[in-house]
Amino acid sequence: MEYLKVKRVIDLVLSVLAAVILSPLFLILFIAIKVDTPGPIFFKQKRVGINKKHFNILKFRTMRIDTPKDTPTHLLGNPDQYITKVGKFLRKTSLDELPQIFNIIKGEMAIIGPRPALWNQYDLIEERDKYGANDVPVGLTGWAQINGRDELEIDLKARLDGEYVEKRGFSMDVRCFFGTLISVLKSDGVIEGGTGIDKVTQ
Repeated sequence: MEYLKVKRVIDLVLSVLAAVILSPLFLILFIAIKVDTPGPIFFKQKRVGINKKHFNILKFRTMRIDTPKDTPTHLLGNPDQYITKVGKFLRKTSLDELPQIFNIIKGEMAIIGPRPALWNQYDLIEERDKYGANDVPVGLTGWAQINGRDELEIDLKARLDGEYVEKRGFSMDVRCFFGTLISVLKSDGVIEGGTGIDKVTQ
């Protein structure tokens, strides 16, 4: 419990610093998204947070506005037809996730934790219940993200989330943080139409 309080302070400080430092990048992406296709800059979607409480996750929009709503990418017949040119770059580099810094500042997410499931992804939510993974703060990145991401099947993803819960602590969070930096640089596990939950229609 004590670590949770420390973790929240660390999350808040790092997120505020990131928001300030990355503000020029945010401005560039704002312009790129608006010039690329019509529609809003940001994309909000209902997700499942700690204790299965719903909240609106924030992302940069990477898909056309006529894309079917609340549908995981792997359930779309041809997801590439909906992804914008800028969106393809944002997804490959995971820059579309950056606005979740503000979800972290609001206390809806942590930097490290199980990725928040889509509100109607009942199979994943049910699997996570088996491991207590719905009872911890959801994260911008986590143990499952550096161990397969979009390549993972639902049951394995839930087991990895459960492993994170079991080993949760400062050293585990540091491991996930630096593992994420490496995965992002290598674009590991990013598969459009994969079974992961991170990339959903926008």
